[in-house]
Amino acid sequence: MKNTRLELFVGVFLILGFCSFGWLALQLGEVSWLTGSRTYEIFAEFDNISGVKSGADVQIAGVVVGKVGDIILSTDELARATLQLDKAIKVPVDSIASVKSQGIIGDKYIQITLGGDEKLYAAGATIVDTESSVDLESLISKFAFGQVK
Repeated sequence: MKNTRLELFVGVFLILGFCSFGWLALQLGEVSWLTGSRTYEIFAEFDNISGVKSGADVQIAGVVVGKVGDIILSTDELARATLQLDKAIKVPVDSIASVKSQGIIGDKYIQITLGGDEKLYAAGATIVDTESSVDLESLISKFAFGQVK
């Protein structure tokens, strides 16, 4: 009788441990069908999105409000980034999306500067008012070779 009770306790402990591990894996693994109800997607088109990677932060006023999803080359030969934003965030149509850097050589992220328009971007809309990444290497080479005007 004592072995049966111990085996039952160990079995329940293992089941609870596996369930906890599974829940933690789903929460940290960014499973899209679980987090999809909390986010919506809009797109932003850039001339140059150099340095921004999938999974980079999307910030408004320094606060992380989403993540960058896929980055593809559009038919217009522009870099098209998918921005996965929290549903609570509303983006006016006169907002600007910019590529920024955390410090001088830090990670790149997308910053959205909110506009004042009452009309908002709907899910699936595209932000075309964007500021591309500054190519520091080309600026230094222009300065070094006297091409700065």
